[in-house]
Amino acid sequence: MKIVGVICEYNPFHLGHAAHIENTRFLLGGDAGVICVMSPNFVQRGDFAVFNKHARAKMAILSGADLVLELPTPFALSSAESFAMGGVYILEKLGICDYISFSSESGNVESLKTAAQVALSDDFRENLRPWLSRGVSYATALQKAAEAVMGADADVFSTPNNVLGIEYIKAINELSSKMEPITMRRVGGEHDSDTGFSASAVRLRLREAGAETGCKTGQRNRPPVLLDLLPESSLSVCEDEIRLGRGPVFIESAEQAVLSRLRAVEDFSEILNTSGGLEHKFAKLAKTEPTIEDILRGAKSKRFVMSRLRRILICAALGITKEYTENPPPYIRVLAASKVGTDMLGSMRKKASLPIITKPASVYKLGGFAEQMFKFEASATDLYSLAYQDVPGRAGGSEWRVSPFISS
Repeated sequence: MKIVGVICEYNPFHLGHAAHIENTRFLLGGDAGVICVMSPNFVQRGDFAVFNKHARAKMAILSGADLVLELPTPFALSSAESFAMGGVYILEKLGICDYISFSSESGNVESLKTAAQVALSDDFRENLRPWLSRGVSYATALQKAAEAVMGADADVFSTPNNVLGIEYIKAINELSSKMEPITMRRVGGEHDSDTGFSASAVRLRLREAGAETGCKTGQRNRPPVLLDLLPESSLSVCEDEIRLGRGPVFIESAEQAVLSRLRAVEDFSEILNTSGGLEHKFAKLAKTEPTIEDILRGAKSKRFVMSRLRRILICAALGITKEYTENPPPYIRVLAASKVGTDMLGSMRKKASLPIITKPASVYKLGGFAEQMFKFEASATDLYSLAYQDVPGRAGGSEWRVSPFISS
């Protein structure tokens, strides 16, 4: 059986994601095993995930994935380059993955491979460096460097999913991996758009609907605003999470906790994603502004895109310093598995070159950076859970009590 990896966020899992898994299997003969490396409770746009990682992993398994693994939070909240490297590194270290599949605007893997080769060249890096120093977004810096090297062909760098695909291929090359990239044209709405089969559209509907559509703690009413965007299995999980008071989660629900942590940060220069004077801006704004929105508004300028500012804010609240991404992920953590996925785990235990964690307490046997990373994840989850409507659900230490979801 062929094994394919998918690096994802599933925030939450929608019909476009289901189509991607289905089409990937079709391309590989119909019976490929699908392993997802998924962002945890915080996502790359610099935000709380709308539902917790265990719920989103369950959605993926019930909708066609076989195994869901955790991308550690520092990589999930980093640049596209670091995000991609973290995910590809985990898939490579499994020892059983043959392919990496992703959606892109171009749908042409050969053009993305060519772009990745260009992006690894010395000429490209020399053109990239000055743009990065100006504080523009990573995507903008890539585009400008590409234009200097590739001319009109640089258009491949102009869209977000293409850029992520290029970063995945770069990581494959840098790791000298034998995994093959495959891509297909993105289904549904554009990345981060509020229309079509996009996670942003789902989150927007959840935010706007609120209690008016039955999204109340303790109720089992199905949120009708999601009926045309989510697979039935995802919808059922959303329904359960809403009934239990564990979603939808938005950063405003934990605003006081986030602000408290920001005001305790002593040195913003060590926080991941900071440079170009942002450390000074955040140090001042965190102490003086009354809301998260005010801090972000105060830090915004033409030099810095909002997604980067949000990532800095969340990283500062979580205490993610730059050292966390200087080393690769130290373990493989299982969040959920299908019956096929449990069989894959057996192969992984023989071939993987990183330790595999299924029971949280087993991390104590690993010690070192692995134990440090897991304890960090536990702390991150403690902050995330403070955004729950359900007060008992906000109890600390839940990271140590939840086992992977295993589909029967």
